[in-house]
Parts: sequence; structure tokens; C-alpha cells
Amino acid sequence: MKDKLEAWKDAFLDWRNNASHSERSKGWLVFPIVVFLFLFVVLGYYWSGEPDSFDVVVAASERAPESKASIVTGSYTTSSVIVAMETLLNKRGGYLSNDVLPPSTFLDNIPNWEFGVLVQIRDIARAMRNDFSRSQSQSTEDTDLIVAEPQFNFDNSSWILPATEGEYQEGVDALYRYLNRLQNPANPEAQFYARADNLKDWLSQVSKRLGSLSQRLSASVGQTRFNTDLAGDAEAQQSTETSKQFSVKTAWSEIDDVFYETRGAAWALIHFLKAIEQDFEPVLQKKNALISLRQIIRELEGTQDELWSPMIMNGSGFGLFANHSLVMASYISRANSALIDLRNLLEQG
Repeated sequence: MKDKLEAWKDAFLDWRNNASHSERSKGWLVFPIVVFLFLFVVLGYYWSGEPDSFDVVVAASERAPESKASIVTGSYTTSSVIVAMETLLNKRGGYLSNDVLPPSTFLDNIPNWEFGVLVQIRDIARAMRNDFSRSQSQSTEDTDLIVAEPQFNFDNSSWILPATEGEYQEGVDALYRYLNRLQNPANPEAQFYARADNLKDWLSQVSKRLGSLSQRLSASVGQTRFNTDLAGDAEAQQSTETSKQFSVKTAWSEIDDVFYETRGAAWALIHFLKAIEQDFEPVLQKKNALISLRQIIRELEGTQDELWSPMIMNGSGFGLFANHSLVMASYISRANSALIDLRNLLEQG
């Protein structure tokens, strides 16, 4: 090894002594460019790491004013939404979806992951504003949730005037105010109602999201499907006539986008469902539905397994190479099936 180093050193000295001035100038110009590109790649790789999961019980305990005795109904769900959004904003590299400079502009996996998380945050924030915090349809909306819900629906790619991060942080601040009022026994205006009908309505929205993701993932290999839009209702109508059969296929350039969007959505749902298990435990026990909820979480946790391939592969269903989209679709479809069973349990008396 020492001999090789000496040989390289001698070759460099010979080049420096014999090369023309212009050749040496070009050599010194190339060197910083190579170093910059190397650092560019390393930074992009570092920023592309997905955040770790967090413990929803610990998250609620850290945000309780005194002790676990202060953790009231709704604290787990609210705290999990807060931590999920803070993770989105403060993870490695920060929030990347609105970055306009490299290396962020060349990264698409994490921005799609962020969007998957964001959609689930938007859905549960809407459920908190319209359902969880209201006793009846004629009750008034919570003042802080009125602020939080639209803030999370701000454009996810705005980088200036105003920046997305600032708008989302205002939503987080509003959730903190709601949580503080929720845990204050002297302020009964802030409420979180853990009822079966409230939970069922949110789960219905989750089921639709998972169904859409499953279809987009499955279409990675292309499929011919029957049109079932009006199935189950002989009198049903739609605006315009459509074909009885149609072909669907997710574009090759979008396969990894859908994959990472699904990873992000599943990551968020795992935490939200674990929080729901804590806040709605009496309701779920009465319906004998705790096991069903845990099975949904188990299926979603499978979507977070380590990805060993350097790229998302799109092999055929029974072909020689893997199809990561179909594997992900399998987990999502099973979770959605269990979700439908859970909703049916909640509808029973």
C-alpha cells in the first residue's frame, strides 16, 4: 500500500512539473467541482432518510401539564397530530416539498412521503374540527380548530410570501392551544367526544384514502377493469356515460411517487390509530373491536419495512423481478379490509 501511495505521489509531481499552466488550471478547477458534487450527493442521501416512529403515549405524557393523571380524552390524538406535523417540519433537511434549490429539487421520494403524511393530517384535523370536538350537529366549532384545520390545507409547495412552513406552524400552535384548553378542568368549552359515530365517520374517510392508494399501486402493471361506479343501485345515475371496461396503468415515472406517498400515509395512520386506541378504548372494548384495530395497525406496520433495493422496482406480477408497488398494495388492501370490518363493528349496537 505504501508503494502505491509513493507511486501516485510521484505521478502527481511529474504531472505538476510537466503540465502546462492551462492544464494545471483545468485540473484545479475540476477538483472543487468533484468535491461539491460529492457533498451534494451525500447531503441528498442524508435528507432522503425517512423519520423514525414515535410513541403516542410518550408524546401525550410530555404535553400533559402535570402528570399522566392530566391526560384526558383526546390528548393522545391531538398530541399525535402535533408531533406528526412537527416531524414533517423538523426532520432531517426540514420540509422539502417547497424547496427550490438543490439538492432538494432533485429529490422526489421524501416530498411524496411528506404529501402522504400531510393528507392524513388534513383528514384527521377536519374530523377533529367537525366531529370529535362537537357534541351534536348544532353545536359550535372549537375556536382553535377553526384556525388549525385550514392552516394545514395551505398550499404544500409555497416557498415564499407566505412560506408553507410558517402556515403549518400556525396550525400546530393552534392545536397546542386546543390541547392546553382540553386539559384544563376549569375550561369546559374545549371538548373531545370519543363516540362510535365520530370514529366511524373518520374511518370512512381513511378507508377511501387507502382504497385510492391501493388502486394506484395495483395499476403499476396495468389492468383492464370493469366499471363498478353504479353497482348496487339499479336507479343510480351519473353525469356522463362511461365505458363498461377501461384500462388503468400508473405511469412508470410515477410509480415511486405513489409508493412513497403510501409509505408516508401509512406512517401517519399508524400513529393516529394508536392514539385512537388510547382515546376510544372504552368504546372499542364495548364493541369488542380492539383486536380489529390492532390488526389494522399490524398490516400498516408492514409497509414500513426496510427497503433494500436502491430503486422501486416494477416487475410483473409473477415475473423474475420484484414489484414493490404490488407488495405495498397487498398491505394496504388488507388494512382497508380490516378497516371496513371495524366500521361494521362500530355500527352494531
